[in-house]
Amino acid sequence: MNGELLKALEALEEEKGITKEVILEAIEAAVLSAYKKKHGPSAQNVRVEVDRATGEMRAYQVRTVVDSVDDENTQIALAEAREWDDSYSVGDMVELEVTVDPHEFGRIAAQTAKQVVVQRLREGERDLVYKEFRDREGDIVTGTVQRIERKNVYLDLGRIEAVLPPTEQIPRESYRQSERIKAYVVEVRQGTRGPQIVVSRTHPGLLKRLFELEVPEIYEGIVEIKAIAREAGGRSKIAVASRDKNVDAVGACVGPKGSRVQAIVDELKGEKIDIVPWNADPALFVAGALSPAKVSRVEMDEETKTAQVIVPDNQLSLAIGREGQNARLAAKLTGWRIDIKSETQIKEIEAKKIFVDLPEETVEEATPAVSVEGAPVEGAPVEGAPVDGTPVEETPVDAGPVEASEGVISDGEAPEAIVKKEPSTASDA
Repeated sequence: MNGELLKALEALEEEKGITKEVILEAIEAAVLSAYKKKHGPSAQNVRVEVDRATGEMRAYQVRTVVDSVDDENTQIALAEAREWDDSYSVGDMVELEVTVDPHEFGRIAAQTAKQVVVQRLREGERDLVYKEFRDREGDIVTGTVQRIERKNVYLDLGRIEAVLPPTEQIPRESYRQSERIKAYVVEVRQGTRGPQIVVSRTHPGLLKRLFELEVPEIYEGIVEIKAIAREAGGRSKIAVASRDKNVDAVGACVGPKGSRVQAIVDELKGEKIDIVPWNADPALFVAGALSPAKVSRVEMDEETKTAQVIVPDNQLSLAIGREGQNARLAAKLTGWRIDIKSETQIKEIEAKKIFVDLPEETVEEATPAVSVEGAPVEGAPVEGAPVDGTPVEETPVDAGPVEASEGVISDGEAPEAIVKKEPSTASDA
């Protein structure tokens, strides 16, 4: 029987992954519980021990050596104790072996022992799972969608269940039962019902781990991921640098014909990924982070940690991105505040700065009369004015020469009325 018990323990250890020592401790607690259930108060201070080599069970009752015995279940007389060993004295603890026969246990005691064993095995299995996944915090796991309850998605990880809360789900991403997905382990905590694992699909660490799985150069440490900025479900930017001058960091991440990055895009359900080269020069790093937009120049302000980026007019909307997404991700990636201006806007700002210190001048607006020869004459009627002298609304006259011959004005605009004057003669004078 004892040999069969040890074989059963070995099989259980192989199946559950729980060590034999934990199982034996569970059996000892179960037998002790059943023994107390049968013998009642007389089973106080009893210790059950299972031999690790043979599987034999022994029970010992612990008693205190006293001169006068008041309670036979917890005390033993000094004379009786010295029959076993002459070295005992008052106050010493003596262990006396008592008979334990599991076959004598009743149905209730046996049921109690079974519950204790099951409970201890569950606790041992939970502790084992907790220790396993506690070390995997910050790692990636693959699970099968088991069920969806109150917007929480529960993933089956094999030995345990993980929860994907709504806040960690990619917007507009749907999940189907039995679908296999990858998730990032955010937190592992010990609860009353065992370890609880919280996973995420929006964490930037998921993108990092996916690149480590798909790109061998990153896993081996040849290519290093310097920074990640992510808006889950929309767009992500990742900055990479190579430690080997013969290895192109961006090309390694993209892969042959884009196969590596495409596998990650498919896993993230179509999320766009920009891979940019990292640079120690902040200006060059900011310019690269705004990819795919082309940058003319970058002006850095170290005090305010602001980068003013000047782009061609046709690249302004591309640099900003839809609803400012491209600029926002670039700012997260680089850690700099980014102010994007077009070349035309910069020219207007610089022009305003040139004239901002000039004194204001008041120019009197007047419309001179034009003589026949084209020279201004005082008191001459304005061309196009009514003959009776009724005042007309004056309009600004553009700078430049004005010709009266044939009633043509140099700017090409035809007046409302053109008065053609004949040359004066001596007789008129």
